[in-house]
Amino acid sequence: QVQLVESGGGCVQAGGSLRLSCAASGHTFSRYAMGWFRQAQGKAREFVAAITSSWGGGMTYTADAAKGRFTISRDNAKNMVYLQMNSLKPEDTAVYYCAAAFGGSRAYTYRSSYAYWGQGTQVTVSS
Repeated sequence: QVQLVESGGGCVQAGGSLRLSCAASGHTFSRYAMGWFRQAQGKAREFVAAITSSWGGGMTYTADAAKGRFTISRDNAKNMVYLQMNSLKPEDTAVYYCAAAFGGSRAYTYRSSYAYWGQGTQVTVSS
């Protein structure tokens, strides 16, 4: 099992940047594929970005809405995964969730692929 704790959310003006962090417990972090999802008020949770486990070579995949602006990365030595968000827009306002899926070599884009979730961190972008 793994426990996830997000941090780094906050309020920022449009065009600004934020870096979200997700701290994971456990000794096999590198074997987990990791993902970031977000949920705006009144909307379904949606995929933002994912990174494969060490078996997948740490490859990344980013949703079209975030491509070119958001970057996912991980530091297996620190049990951390990050989401660097640049050029933020008001439509990026949401609660952002970190998620983990054990094993495999793929970057998973579906919520159902992830067994473990953090509590979420709020990101608010003002115009």
